[in-house]
Amino acid sequence: MGKRSRQRQKNQTAGRDSRDNAVRLGWGAGYADIVKENKLFEHYYKEQGLVPDGEFEHFMEAMREPLPATIRITGYKSHAKEILHCLKDKYFKDILELEIDGQTIEAPQPLSWYPDEQAWHTNMSRKIIRKSPLLEKFHQFLVSETESGNISRQEAVSMIPPLLLKIEPHHKVKSLRSMWHLLNLSSFFEFLYHPEGFVIANDVDNKRCYLLVHQAKRLNSPCIMVVNHDASCIPTLNINVDGKKGILFYDRILCDVPCSGDGTMRKNIDVWKKWTTSNSLHLHGLQLRIAVRGVEQLAVGGRMVYSTCSLNPIEDEAVIASLLEKSEGALELADCTADLPGLKWMPGVTSWKLMTKEGQWYSDWSEVPSSRHTQIRPTMFPPKDPEKLISMQLERCMRILPHHQNTGGFFVAVLVKKAPMPWNKRYPKVFPHPFPLPPSAPLPLCILHLFSETPTLQEGICGPPASKKMRLFGYKEDPFVFLTEEDPVFTTIQSFYDLSPDFPKLNVLTRTHEGKKRHLYMVSKELRNVLLNNSERIKVINTGVKVWSRNSDGEEFGCAFRLAQEGIYTLQPYIRSRIIRVSVEDIKVLLTQENPFLSKLQDDAHAQAKKICMGSIVLKYIPNPDNPAEPQCPIQLCGWRGKTSIRAFVPRNERFHYLRMLGVEVFREKQGLGQKRKDEGEAGMEKDTEEANAGENEEQMDSENGGESQSEPKVDQGTSND
Repeated sequence: MGKRSRQRQKNQTAGRDSRDNAVRLGWGAGYADIVKENKLFEHYYKEQGLVPDGEFEHFMEAMREPLPATIRITGYKSHAKEILHCLKDKYFKDILELEIDGQTIEAPQPLSWYPDEQAWHTNMSRKIIRKSPLLEKFHQFLVSETESGNISRQEAVSMIPPLLLKIEPHHKVKSLRSMWHLLNLSSFFEFLYHPEGFVIANDVDNKRCYLLVHQAKRLNSPCIMVVNHDASCIPTLNINVDGKKGILFYDRILCDVPCSGDGTMRKNIDVWKKWTTSNSLHLHGLQLRIAVRGVEQLAVGGRMVYSTCSLNPIEDEAVIASLLEKSEGALELADCTADLPGLKWMPGVTSWKLMTKEGQWYSDWSEVPSSRHTQIRPTMFPPKDPEKLISMQLERCMRILPHHQNTGGFFVAVLVKKAPMPWNKRYPKVFPHPFPLPPSAPLPLCILHLFSETPTLQEGICGPPASKKMRLFGYKEDPFVFLTEEDPVFTTIQSFYDLSPDFPKLNVLTRTHEGKKRHLYMVSKELRNVLLNNSERIKVINTGVKVWSRNSDGEEFGCAFRLAQEGIYTLQPYIRSRIIRVSVEDIKVLLTQENPFLSKLQDDAHAQAKKICMGSIVLKYIPNPDNPAEPQCPIQLCGWRGKTSIRAFVPRNERFHYLRMLGVEVFREKQGLGQKRKDEGEAGMEKDTEEANAGENEEQMDSENGGESQSEPKVDQGTSND
């Protein structure tokens, strides 16, 4: 291919990506060149009868309309309440009865089925947003809070699976394809610091894994691991329990399989011209293999949520029916009727047909000519036995149609595991147990099942891959090196921060074998177990949260490592010194002034600071329930106590977040700003400077003389109070 051809292809790809991104964000109504019509699609779904009588035209009209933007408030429950309060009392109230070009703007509305008003949708387009300073502020708020991890912008139907998982703090959770859905679950955040619970998120695409790492880092949790594997043959993981080898089974699995995506036509308009019945026929086998691998690794008593953004029964009910049939009673569909009151959904179907792209219909496997046996499989058809079909209760599956609640199309099914899968029944080793269990008794949740034998597979049943050395691919990863309890790095850290005796030193790791340790990370005890016992079995992209960073001049102040904001909520419970309790007014000073003198603090905090020597500190705000005007959630910030000054080391968007919670306006009109903004969501601060904890610049701290060194990282200045 010539240089000119390659450039043309690159431009076409860039244009298509830009168009797709615009449509995905709900801003694609202006792309009139895309004809939203596909006769084969309409014919296929009319024949399948998935849409109730008399509603098909409404269904098609909704499919052609742009998808409304939806946001989800994330973070800890206490922080989420503060963000909701800010949204409703400030931004939403300003939007009410707002008119632009003579048109009244519809204010955001809560999703009726999502608990506690934690999810909202709006039909405002980007074009409308740009025409109003009030809406521009709202948009900047969304961008900034999204970067901080406090708000997630995701399609409404994608918020359904994590709610149906019913995660509890001690659960071991696995996502077989990605973790996007899990980022939208409030209880998920609450359990991210539990010593037993964790999430292993997998994606087969190496590049998407790094995007996933970027998203997961917003959670600042030691309980998340991102791995890179084909979900249909993801390895079984070993663990160590009291010195004995065991196998890890998961309490919850999110099985978000690749699909034809015809439920996403409202945002991915290319699907209109690319849709064909062949897509589902090609994907069915892979979807079934991923689902089978999921239930194999699910603990007895656990739940697996299977979801697609496709409406096609070949990718939906056919996969579930085949899985139930293979399970021989080990699996059952959960009844989710009462789980999401307010959500409108259609029950799963018990009959469906196949159609080739040439328009040929088949209702049963016996009708399929041998020439098509490689493309069409028996598992794509409904079970023949009427009694077996009734016992499956496929009507418990949930299909969400776009015209019912102005959403995308979606399918979800919740499977509960009642017994080991019939093709890999295993028998536990005999270990002393405080109480006897009958052989047939289901094991309780979160028991790590210990087995001595490898599974025997029935012919034709998808099982785990043959044991072989994994071939690593993609980018080379830095090693995960755990520190020992005697590591000399702990000597000064222990005394400087007065760490409590129960601090888990063995859970601290670094990412280098050689040279000085630059950053120290922390993982949960359970993830440490997984890492140590599976280094040759899994490709780990990222895990842990940064808790300390090397300070080049830190040894002069008593410790070579300063605290990192990312891990402060994980680390602070173990720190018993160098903590300054601050008030709301103190935080405003620290986050709006670049390097304030100690005397700028209120008397109590000033007195505490004077008793602490120079170096890294914790700035801790404890809410006062007697003063509801102040934030009712705890705030912990990393800081530095200089010779005569004090400062907070907090990333820009996190700084914005805390200031908003304190009632400080952090946005300004773009006109009149002295510097050009690279990101419209970062507009509003008086200085456009680096984040407080960005790379090498973080290591430049107050010098011995206490001077305001120009090499120190700059901190954005805030604006006036509301």
